[in-house]
Amino acid sequence: MLNSLLIGSTLPSSLHSGSRAAASKQARIDSQGCASHSGRHSLTNLFSLDRQSLQPCRNTRLHALTTQDNTQSYLSEQDLFGIEEVDTSLQKYSVQWYPGHIARAERQLKSQLKLVDVVLEVRDARIPLSSCHPQIPVWCLNKPRLLIMNRADMVSQQDQQEWSNYYGSQGLSVFNTDANNGKGITKVTKAALSVSKSINDTRKARGLQPRPVRAAIIGFPNVGKSALINRFLNRRVCESAPKPGVTKRLRWLRVGGDLDLLDSPGVLPMSFNDQIAAERLAICNDIGEAAYVNSSVAAVLMERLRSLPTFDTIRQKITRRLLLPFEKRHTGEDYVSELADFTFHGDKEQAALRIINQFRQCQLGKFALELPKDVRTRW
Repeated sequence: MLNSLLIGSTLPSSLHSGSRAAASKQARIDSQGCASHSGRHSLTNLFSLDRQSLQPCRNTRLHALTTQDNTQSYLSEQDLFGIEEVDTSLQKYSVQWYPGHIARAERQLKSQLKLVDVVLEVRDARIPLSSCHPQIPVWCLNKPRLLIMNRADMVSQQDQQEWSNYYGSQGLSVFNTDANNGKGITKVTKAALSVSKSINDTRKARGLQPRPVRAAIIGFPNVGKSALINRFLNRRVCESAPKPGVTKRLRWLRVGGDLDLLDSPGVLPMSFNDQIAAERLAICNDIGEAAYVNSSVAAVLMERLRSLPTFDTIRQKITRRLLLPFEKRHTGEDYVSELADFTFHGDKEQAALRIINQFRQCQLGKFALELPKDVRTRW
């Protein structure tokens, strides 16, 4: 039985001293965000916190369901009585979803976007759907938007081409980049600067002096925005690390004399009810690792790998790297448990971390976890 990731909100920093268990008791259920995903036979609780009062939603009655390991999960009345059976073997964990600095940065970003000429939207090339912020098209209005698929070096050429064709058919300019090695940066810079001519022609007609193009780099946490800016500038100006939450504030940076870049923290949706996206963001390390449980994420990853068209090749690499074949009889959770017994003296979290790191380091191959055909199955 797969453990569900539970999407919730982060407590304000002033409340971080409390235990996670105590914080969970303050959670309230988003009654519109509860679902049971077919094929998993598990309940998914999507939590959100009222950051003002931290009190349960007045319109939702909460019930404590104690599992066999005494873990409590708060389910609405609709959840308890709208299903035929509740599996009490499930363990529930909440994803701390909305750090305070992101809420502040989002307000500032929306204000600064009014000054921007072109938007550079950065996504994780392994999960182009899940790393898409649903509000970016609204924020951009009619501004030109360049879609940057970063970490393209971790995805096969075939997968890159499929996504380029898909988004190209929607009128978006797609650029595959590898910020760590600088691949694709020159093309992005040229595309951003191409906006300069129309802007400065208009300014000249009004009797104004030409000015640099203003470009904003926006996207989810840890998709490589700061690393991209460092490549644009050819020097290390922005702190960059393979973990979410490194950039905390907005700031403008000048590239030569022709381009001004707005660096921004990763932005997450305030309300996020897509369980599949949450799982995949966790798999790709685009959510802080303290916000999820490795064993749940690894089990989901194994199930997803089984569904990919290149699974036969991936399975051979799993056997070679982890020394334990991933067989048809295995569920994702079964495999994590057996690997724990086989290699880590029963420690599921260590086994899960080994699986996740093998994927993140491309030891299982270069491939996207999402393909254009998934658009039809997701929405």
